[in-house]
Amino acid sequence: QVQLVESGGGLVQAGGSLRLSCAASGRTFSNYLMAWFLQTAGKEREFVAAINWSGITTYYADFVKGRFTISRNNAKNTVYLQMNTLKPEDTAVYYCAARVNGPLRTADNYNNWGQGTQVTVSS
Repeated sequence: QVQLVESGGGLVQAGGSLRLSCAASGRTFSNYLMAWFLQTAGKEREFVAAINWSGITTYYADFVKGRFTISRNNAKNTVYLQMNTLKPEDTAVYYCAARVNGPLRTADNYNNWGQGTQVTVSS
């Protein structure tokens, strides 16, 4: 089990940037594939990006490719999401999560979640 705390959300104008951080505590953070999901009111959590344990392999949803970058620092037990060229439709609560097993784009395969951080993009 890992405990996750997100930070870095806020209000930004369209075209701007934000960097989200997710600090993990507990053992064996480096063993986990880590991911970011977003959620808007009344909808299921949606996959944004994931990164394997070593940080070498990354995965992205099509709607963020070329704009968002996921990275991790295992020495600091932290995963990041750099979000550039933000759009109003990126407005959501963003969660980081640690995967147990199974397809990485499916929220049900993650059993460790942070509390979320709100990102609001104004037009």
